[in-house]
Amino acid sequence: MDRDTPITELKGVGEKTARLFGKLDIRTVGELLAAYPRDYEVFGEPVKIGRAASGEVCAVQGAVSGIPNERRIRNLSILNVVIADESGRLQLTFYNMPFLKKTLRQGGFYIFRGLVRAKGAVPVMEQPKIFSLADYDRLMNRLVPRYALTKGLTNQAVQKYVRQALAGCAFEPEYHDPALLEENQLVSWREAVETVHFPDDRDSLIRARRRLVFDEFFSFLYLMRRGRQLDRQLENRHRMPETADARRFLEQLPFPLTKAQEKVWREIREDLAGESCMNRLVQGDVGSGKTIVAVLALLTAAANGYQGALMAPTEVLAVQHFETIQGYAEKYGLIFRPVLLVGSMAAREKREAYRAIAAGEANLIVGTHALIQEKVQYRSLGLVVTDEQHRFGVRQRELLAQKGEDPHILVMSATPIPRTLAIILYGDLHLSVIDELPADRLPIKNCVVNTGYRPKAYRFIAGQVAQGRQVYVICPQVEGDADDAEGGIPMENVVDYAETLKSALPADIRVSYLHGRMRPGDKNRIMNQFAEHSIDVLVSTTVIEVGINVPNATVMMVENAERFGLAQLHQLRGRVGRGEHQSYCIFVSADEKAESMERLEILNKSNDGFHIASEDLKLRGPGELFGIRQSGEFSFRVGDIYADAGLLKQASEAVDRLLAADPELSLPEHGRLKAHLERAAEAGVDFRSI
Repeated sequence: MDRDTPITELKGVGEKTARLFGKLDIRTVGELLAAYPRDYEVFGEPVKIGRAASGEVCAVQGAVSGIPNERRIRNLSILNVVIADESGRLQLTFYNMPFLKKTLRQGGFYIFRGLVRAKGAVPVMEQPKIFSLADYDRLMNRLVPRYALTKGLTNQAVQKYVRQALAGCAFEPEYHDPALLEENQLVSWREAVETVHFPDDRDSLIRARRRLVFDEFFSFLYLMRRGRQLDRQLENRHRMPETADARRFLEQLPFPLTKAQEKVWREIREDLAGESCMNRLVQGDVGSGKTIVAVLALLTAAANGYQGALMAPTEVLAVQHFETIQGYAEKYGLIFRPVLLVGSMAAREKREAYRAIAAGEANLIVGTHALIQEKVQYRSLGLVVTDEQHRFGVRQRELLAQKGEDPHILVMSATPIPRTLAIILYGDLHLSVIDELPADRLPIKNCVVNTGYRPKAYRFIAGQVAQGRQVYVICPQVEGDADDAEGGIPMENVVDYAETLKSALPADIRVSYLHGRMRPGDKNRIMNQFAEHSIDVLVSTTVIEVGINVPNATVMMVENAERFGLAQLHQLRGRVGRGEHQSYCIFVSADEKAESMERLEILNKSNDGFHIASEDLKLRGPGELFGIRQSGEFSFRVGDIYADAGLLKQASEAVDRLLAADPELSLPEHGRLKAHLERAAEAGVDFRSI
């Protein structure tokens, strides 16, 4: 079998199992092998009960002392059992597992593994896994992979199918030069894939991940730089000198530009009127005022007789931009003739938009990926603005730019990336930074708490909703599964948490949920309902990190905050604090270890995204292997621009050398690499990142 073999060719995968894998976007053997573990369970040696530290996952060996005690609260069965050894006692609590009353007999000797919490005189381990001594001995000191799951698909089943796929799949030959592998201390591709699923030890896992990350960065940087022709200065074919329109608009605004905004606007003005075509990135923290600078650029284009296009990553954000700019046009008499173009519009509305764009009647086109469809023909496209730039691939940027004759390019990002990394990732763009917030913005009030704070948080949320405000709650997973419910640090999931909140909050509070596996139409509907205040509390994954602007939302509560990178948590926090009311962010950590809480304290003490990104870069290292915290602002599948900053630089240097020596990859020794990169390009491997 090869990478394109349907997953149903694996023994035991029938239609039902294939449908479950389909929910995870896994349909072929190659996609299964590329679905790397999200993290690993490490089965360490059992510790004495007296040494089981609160806030840590550990295994303890003890005898059941006393008779298990069961009580019921409505439909919930709670079974308490006390175990002991010569060093102390520990209470075990099991939920909805009454059958264990017969299993855990007084005097029975077992190994229990789970998260220890301090509760009164006797510490508690909730919902631990139970092992016989022989079973635990077989697992001890192994790294057991844990995969992203959906209901009906167990971690054990995924492990079984991955083993089958590894045994039967014909891997492609190595495509990198052996000298490059040696220089960068990289293992072979096959070894990396096999090891990342079933590592012998932590060191081999780190080596495997290193290769996967290097390849991800290498492919991205090569395709970006080759496609963009790095450092090529295009002649400015659309000269746009400053006009009175932009000056009048600024004079009428009820607020002055900050000094940082003025500086960036000056740089953009010089680009638009200069010798070379503008190719500029504007980086600015959430709420720093990037949008008004973009509007000034688009107004200058319109005043010079050109069309401008503003592309947003979601329909909701596109509609919000359209309505904001339309409001400016009506209130201040601006010369904009805007049209909206998004995928959900009716065919008749799209045809009218196409006609107005082609005829030049519309001088500002606001939309999503619909702006780059074949049917859209621009009359005089002179400026392209992409918002939340990292959510678009290089290929999508290129397609929009190709709609005009070398238009000016302005890209905006709220992702606060340290300058050294930004130069690599945005190497084809001149960099501007808005590093100052408007004076009238109320700073967000933050707190970092453990899970015991939830009841108080729920009361606070209810109070905010009673005042007419709205709330976001972020969970790291879409759905729960048995493997997360047993042992280890539990991970909250959107579906179950929404039900929990419906029970915990007053009945009149409207709770709904949102996640990335929903259909696009359903996602847009939910986000619109939240924007229109038909929903009070929205439970979501990080899908809301970008693409929704609700000034009435004043609370952001993040569950399992320890699972995310600091920069991504700051991005999430940016969904609140956008209106006139005081906003709050509650970071809930299920991991009570001192280092986890100290890390989150950086967010508690600072609302400065660039400072936080810099701290994130210092704190995160190769020890952060996989998991939710590796995802976020740059959606590489494995790599993390903070944890892997050194590897990103190495991949960048390797790409530069390759482009200098053989930019077309025409030499025989680069044949396999060329084929690999062509497949990556055909598959759209711009990683939905930059």
